[in-house]
Amino acid sequence: MTLTQLEYVLAVNKHQHFGRAAESCFVTQPTLSMQLQKLEDELEVTIFDRSKSPIKPTLEGLTIIEQAKKIIFEQKKLFSIVDENKGEITGDFRLSVIPTLSPFIIPLFIQSFIENYPKVNLMIKENKTEEIIELLKNDEIDAGILVTPLHEKTIIEKTLYYEPFHLFVSNKHPLAKKTKVKEEHLDINEIWLLNKGNCFRDQVLNICQQRNKTETTNPINFESGNFETLKNMVLASNGYTLLPDMAAKQLPPAHKKLLRPFQRPIPTREVALVHSKHNVKMKIMNAIEEEILGSVPDELRDFNQKNQEIIEIN
Repeated sequence: MTLTQLEYVLAVNKHQHFGRAAESCFVTQPTLSMQLQKLEDELEVTIFDRSKSPIKPTLEGLTIIEQAKKIIFEQKKLFSIVDENKGEITGDFRLSVIPTLSPFIIPLFIQSFIENYPKVNLMIKENKTEEIIELLKNDEIDAGILVTPLHEKTIIEKTLYYEPFHLFVSNKHPLAKKTKVKEEHLDINEIWLLNKGNCFRDQVLNICQQRNKTETTNPINFESGNFETLKNMVLASNGYTLLPDMAAKQLPPAHKKLLRPFQRPIPTREVALVHSKHNVKMKIMNAIEEEILGSVPDELRDFNQKNQEIIEIN
């Protein structure tokens, strides 16, 4: 039995397909299949039911897969401990960021991080909140940046900053005449939303206090995957949307005139760096945290309970 064979087992379990598993491991399918067959012969167990599509593990295979995860995790942990004990900060680090944060937070700290920690191989990708949670649980990433609280017992949350929401409203809409708006002013029929799966959408619906409302009178049901499209829909319509503070600050001067602040307590999102309880790459983790905190505007780092209200995502 080899670690490589166990990695092939985990790849097949993840992709449920021998060809895609081989591609992810950078080997040919015959090579992967041969090594899996050797492992099954050695253990005298059939790990995968090859008659099913997609490929599924057998009952015995499930037990082996769970043990393989633990063995591979411990192997990675050993290398991480060695890196942590070195005098310099070095090694690989896998970071996932939700799409409603990455366009704003990554550009803030990435250049400074590269300059200060040139020996860290930082791999960043976008994932939705529920995906990041699963990736952390499966040890497929080292950390995530997302909106909290998550209420997940196995995940540690390190708050980075608090970001208030702003209303971005068409100048044709009655709310444009107000200097400040209340949460109860918002109507689900008039607001442009991000598509399902975005935690920001859930927060907006919570602010509207109309999450469970199923009937709307708006004849157009349009949802977008990014703030830029929502902003353009407001400019071309008679509606409005919500923007986080960093997105609002990037608007051109003419569009900033269409922003309206909320009355206190201001709806706010809590942004955090999260990791599993078993993470051992704390030097790199702390370096990322320090770089972000050093780049975020001072006014976003403090939470005033009297003036702000944390909007949860569920």
